[in-house]
Amino acid sequence: MPSNFPPPAHRNTGLRYACGMSLAHDPVPLDRLRPLKRVEYERLAELGAFRDEKVELVYGRIIRMSPIGGPHRYGVSRLNELLVRALEGRARVEIQMSFAASDDSEPEPDVAVVPLGDYLEAPPSVAFLLIEVAQSSLADDRGWKATLYAACGVPEYWIVNLVDDVIEVHREPGANGYARVTRHGRDEELRVPGFEDVVVRVGEVLPPRR
Repeated sequence: MPSNFPPPAHRNTGLRYACGMSLAHDPVPLDRLRPLKRVEYERLAELGAFRDEKVELVYGRIIRMSPIGGPHRYGVSRLNELLVRALEGRARVEIQMSFAASDDSEPEPDVAVVPLGDYLEAPPSVAFLLIEVAQSSLADDRGWKATLYAACGVPEYWIVNLVDDVIEVHREPGANGYARVTRHGRDEELRVPGFEDVVVRVGEVLPPRR
């Protein structure tokens, strides 16, 4: 598990039990915790366990997803419009849907370009490209999400970095992350891996400057 994976929330707030006792630290050793498997997580979701929550399964833990603000919504919507139109009949574009990254991880990237299929039995486990639109989540998207996506062999991963007004492109995946990261400004163009004729202009994805 990556060292920069976010610790459980109770590590900072203390555990509180039904009897009223609270502890500053979790008394259960990490090696005693039993991670949730992806198939179990999917079954819980089918039973309605997370009906009113936005969560992801990452390294066997259920974590809350970051809230979506206006700039984030804008970036996701623009990518959806551009990619669906360009890739119709060639690849499937999924928005904030489950991706089967490993046996114990099922994140929901903002945008996933995956092979054609209905995925009725299971979410896709292979992708041409995954994209996250990041503002408050930038550290996570650069950290454990990048490590996770690289480890499962996603060839290219983009972060629409709303903080620095660029798109970061991660390439050359490996077990410990992506070996090559480049940053691209508004005047640049990117090509979708596997579909080199599909061009995405960075300035069309980033929110307008105010």
